[in-house]
Amino acid sequence: MRFCSLGSGSTGNAWLVESGATRVLVDCGIGPERLGARLLRAGVEPSSIAAILVTHEHDDHVGGAAAFARRHSIPVHATYGTLQGAGSALAGVERLLELAPSGSLSIGDLEVLPVAVPHDAREPVQYVLGDGHVRLGVMTDLGSITPHVVSSFSGLDALVLEANHDEDMLRQGPYPRFLKERVGGRYGHLSNAVAARLLSAVANDRLQHVVAAHLSLKNNTEALARQAFAAALGCSESWIAVASDEGLDWREVVSAR
Repeated sequence: MRFCSLGSGSTGNAWLVESGATRVLVDCGIGPERLGARLLRAGVEPSSIAAILVTHEHDDHVGGAAAFARRHSIPVHATYGTLQGAGSALAGVERLLELAPSGSLSIGDLEVLPVAVPHDAREPVQYVLGDGHVRLGVMTDLGSITPHVVSSFSGLDALVLEANHDEDMLRQGPYPRFLKERVGGRYGHLSNAVAARLLSAVANDRLQHVVAAHLSLKNNTEALARQAFAAALGCSESWIAVASDEGLDWREVVSAR
């Protein structure tokens, strides 16, 4: 299995996951022209993508999905609440497929597990993807840690984890009070400190990659995110990868079997 980011942050999110002959996008918050260019950079033909898995209806995660899906005849999977919340953002998509936040689905060589999370959306999920040998967790928008999240994201071989903000930077930063409360609330986004606690809870000796994702441009820095994650794992800061607005190159997840 391998994965890469085509963009991570408030300007648009899209993750590409591949195993065997199967490729899926987790979120599509990037316009089709920019997304097409980044797929080309990743060496991937848009028509080879088997599905788009949407986490929730916020524009930076779903804003480019309809145009891209229509252009390349790609099915879009999302929960009922997300489909309802997205409204016109998914207009014209030929195959809108409802998924249950408590059940798994198979897409080609990939097994996909949606995981319900606390976030300020209608029925948000994040995803664990596996191919029978290794498992990748993509967890980029949630405000707090729950036992269900810890259980679902334990035992992974690779993890993409939100590190949205530094708590001091958010508190002292330029956002209005209501937005600071939303971002820092239990249905908002994970701070470096809370994400590090979650990372500590799910860490295991099989982890080959840990990627800090969805960093705020105004309320965080790559150095602070790396520092928090490295402290949680007891590893070098240089081992922690960071996905930026420009994305992240391919990462291979290798089976130990």
